[in-house]
Amino acid sequence: MMLSNRALAILTSTAALAFALGPFITAFDGFDPNAYPVPQDSPPGQPAGYAFAIWGPIYLWLLASTGIGLLARADDSDWAPSRAPLLISLTIGAIWLPVAEQSPVWATILIWGMLVSALIALRRAPSKDRWLLQAPIGLYAGWLTAASCVSIALLGAGYDIVFGQTVWAAIAIAIALAITITTLRLRLVTPTYAIAVIWALLAIVSQNLAGPISIAILAGIGAIIVALAHLKTRVT
Repeated sequence: MMLSNRALAILTSTAALAFALGPFITAFDGFDPNAYPVPQDSPPGQPAGYAFAIWGPIYLWLLASTGIGLLARADDSDWAPSRAPLLISLTIGAIWLPVAEQSPVWATILIWGMLVSALIALRRAPSKDRWLLQAPIGLYAGWLTAASCVSIALLGAGYDIVFGQTVWAAIAIAIALAITITTLRLRLVTPTYAIAVIWALLAIVSQNLAGPISIAILAGIGAIIVALAHLKTRVT
């Protein structure tokens, strides 16, 4: 049974509210370093702590977007294509924090589900009402791009899969760049997507200024690449 556009608007707004309430229900301060067979203390692939403040604007903007979508754009056909994948992403996000407290493996699986569905929503979001719909989804999807890859670095190093922390951090940055460049080449040109990825990469630079410096350099180069790739999509 296909849901109507208005029903999707109601469900998406409700999911955004549940997602935003998550931090008030579950106090999650990051993965427990001892949740892995190889403890992940100060992992180089993870951004500095201040970077996670981006969740504040993400929560508020998504709440505003889905709320306006319900009150003023419930029957707007231009908003319809992005609603189902955004609903999926936010619904997964609403349960992510309690799962992350218990299992880094399942948290990694879920955050990749959040990312894929958020990217689909971004792809389907119209340029109309860009700052009401496309921009908040872009900020959300951009941060998820970085966070999903960080989870891979933590899992790989934490379960001692072939490489150590430094190499897994480099792998995570490379994967994040590949996803970002591909997304930008698909002409998803809202600046918020690139800004969120750059924010994460610069926070990785900050995290690694005291070493390993190779990861700081790689993340810095990655931030420049993302900025240039975004600028190219704006002028071509």
